Amino acid sequence: MTETSKGVQAIRWQGGVLQLLDQRLLPVDERWIDCRTAVETAAAIHDMVVRGAPAIGIAAAFGLVLAARRDPAAFDAAEAVLAASRPTAVNLHWALKRMRGVWTGDLARLEAEAVAIFDEDLAQNLTMARFGAELIAPGSRVLTHCNTGALATGGHGTALGVIRTAWAQGRIAEVYNTETRPWLQGARLTAWELMREGIPGQLIADGAAAHLMSTIRIDWVIVGADRIAANGDTANKIGTHMLAVVARHYGAKFMVVAPSGTFDLSLASGDLIPIEERTAKELTEFKGAQIAPAGMRAFNPVFDVTPASLIDAIVCERGVATPPTTAALKALLG
Repeated sequence: MTETSKGVQAIRWQGGVLQLLDQRLLPVDERWIDCRTAVETAAAIHDMVVRGAPAIGIAAAFGLVLAARRDPAAFDAAEAVLAASRPTAVNLHWALKRMRGVWTGDLARLEAEAVAIFDEDLAQNLTMARFGAELIAPGSRVLTHCNTGALATGGHGTALGVIRTAWAQGRIAEVYNTETRPWLQGARLTAWELMREGIPGQLIADGAAAHLMSTIRIDWVIVGADRIAANGDTANKIGTHMLAVVARHYGAKFMVVAPSGTFDLSLASGDLIPIEERTAKELTEFKGAQIAPAGMRAFNPVFDVTPASLIDAIVCERGVATPPTTAALKALLG
């Protein structure tokens, strides 16, 4: 498998074992866990050991390999367990469907397909990064949300991959990244990747975005996606829709960066995208400590849907749709 730049990698396939960098522990502790079964892989996906739509798809593909190695007859059951681990990210289901398409009982063929999904994701990210960087004028300031870098993909990243490449080309003056409650992927992961590569960045609270854009010119808000409907409506980390509204108000452009496997053309609009809701404890507790009154209920959707009308450009490895209309996306994806 192709190595990523700077050694930032969240997934390894070695000796028939799926190794995942436990992203719940970053940036304090870099610890890897081993998955030897599909059930362990599904648990790692659900429990946020590995996260980011492309990375989830890659992990699920290897989870099927692990299942078939132990018992070829368990393929169907393993597929169901993995599919249930995260409902919103379409890359997961895309990867499982692709793996089923090659499954004939040939374990070597199945493993080769999982490796291909891994390698292709990195190649797609590098291509998307070039397309996206071309949209950014030199000297721009950008804002990104959640983590969309090498940690969330097979390497380089989607939205953060565009930022990496644009920085290397001298197009970006500064990056702002949100903390991304409640899992703090921006504070823990994006900040870690930016600092690791020497890209100048500043962390902001999620609620500071409007004040930031009202006082400092932000040229682009650049985000990833977990599912994109046929009309360009985009599901991404909770808070993305709010950023798009604020960006439109203050004149910042809004870019979504995602591989073609993220598109779900079977859904006419974002209203049909299932939105995952997680336990209230993610909001009422922090690292096991109670931060809200005991018994307080919480509404905890982990994704929201940004309407295509608020998106200036959607970038995938096949090109750019600007603006992302149904016709434009259909032409882009063929």
